[in-house]
Amino acid sequence: MKNNKVTIVGVPMDLGADRRGVDMGPSAIRYASVKEKLTQLGYEVSDQGNLSVPTPESYDVGEKQLKYLREITLVSDELMRTVDAVKQEGRFPLILGGDHSIAIGTIAGAAKHHQRMGVIWFDAHGDLNTGETSPSGNIHGMPLAVSLGLGHPDLVDLGGFAPKVHPENVVIIGARQLDEGERVLIRERGIKVYTMHDIDRMGMATVMNEALEIVSNGTDGVHLSLDLDGLDPHDAPGVGTPVSGGVTYRESHLAMEILAEADILTSAEFVEVNPILDQSNRTAKVAVALIGSVFGEKVL
Repeated sequence: MKNNKVTIVGVPMDLGADRRGVDMGPSAIRYASVKEKLTQLGYEVSDQGNLSVPTPESYDVGEKQLKYLREITLVSDELMRTVDAVKQEGRFPLILGGDHSIAIGTIAGAAKHHQRMGVIWFDAHGDLNTGETSPSGNIHGMPLAVSLGLGHPDLVDLGGFAPKVHPENVVIIGARQLDEGERVLIRERGIKVYTMHDIDRMGMATVMNEALEIVSNGTDGVHLSLDLDGLDPHDAPGVGTPVSGGVTYRESHLAMEILAEADILTSAEFVEVNPILDQSNRTAKVAVALIGSVFGEKVL
């Protein structure tokens, strides 16, 4: 990393998902020694703690197709301002989730500092639903669509500008469960998706090299949004929406290592670690190991 100053921010968000427990993700990742890992790699690390996030029991779900919209919008706005401030200080924001709805705020804050930003979306899902297409109404299935300028205005217009990113600068890696509305949007917008079929046939190295060309073409920054359910549940069991047949532990490390070698990342988030569903904090340990790789850790 060109920027050796890293600021960690936890977002214990679980309003965007149906299953409880992902709010403990930031604590689990910290317990797995993320700060120590980065310090050992030579980074100057500051941990700002967690943002304040309402608990679902304290609020009404609101619209069934956009559950907890008001509360998620407020947290997204605070996260956007936090990431913006971190970037203004010349530091690298590393955001720990929480469910994937936090990407709405992370990307909004990061995009303020780039004329055009690329995004690598490492996930089993597309997260390209809107209130009109979502089967569940859970906003953690909508953040990429929101960042592309699609969805409810309260989320789309966060920060006073939209879209935050453009489809030709977005790559989804590891997809294996897409809703019909997402498939339509992918085709209409020309979003590049590398499914598990593609990874199996091409190999992760080729996928990553092609992905890097896409996200770096005409951009001045790249954001990594990594959902731990992108990995196979055998390697990362502690996630809320596991899907069999995912990216292996070793393939994930290779992807992060190639990304580190490219040295183009300007922000990152690791999301959807759910300690309640985990085995001895195994998934959080995987998250920290991948964070190590993307920040330049090598065997030799």
